[in-house]
Amino acid sequence: MSQGDAEQAAEPVVHGLFRVEGTGAVLLGGHSPSSGLDHFPLQPVCPYTGADDVVAVDLPRTGSLWYATEVTAAPPGYAGRVPYGLGVVELDCGLRVVGRILGDTPATIAPGTPMEVTTELVATPEGEDRTVWAFGERRPR
Repeated sequence: MSQGDAEQAAEPVVHGLFRVEGTGAVLLGGHSPSSGLDHFPLQPVCPYTGADDVVAVDLPRTGSLWYATEVTAAPPGYAGRVPYGLGVVELDCGLRVVGRILGDTPATIAPGTPMEVTTELVATPEGEDRTVWAFGERRPR
């Protein structure tokens, strides 16, 4: 399913990781004022220092592609389309996040390409659709 279709899904794949906003999504992370570092997903303590001063933050919706590949064999329990893109996007805050990469040939997207957080629908083994976050190429506005 394509970008923006996920608005129609009743449930996210996991609650508390992101929220749908328009045709995009916002990843829900944490920030530790004492370490100055962001993390994803939100955890009660800083995963880098163990500090317990974490506050919930909306992570930037934009970043750049760090690496992408194409998954050509379905993992156990996965009922979605194959192949699909998987990669790492460095958000504008410097945090690198792993996620699905949208596009016909995601492995050919060059590192450094501007990306943005969006949504996609993925089928469950039970035949239901779930909303997941994904990264798509950022288009000029």
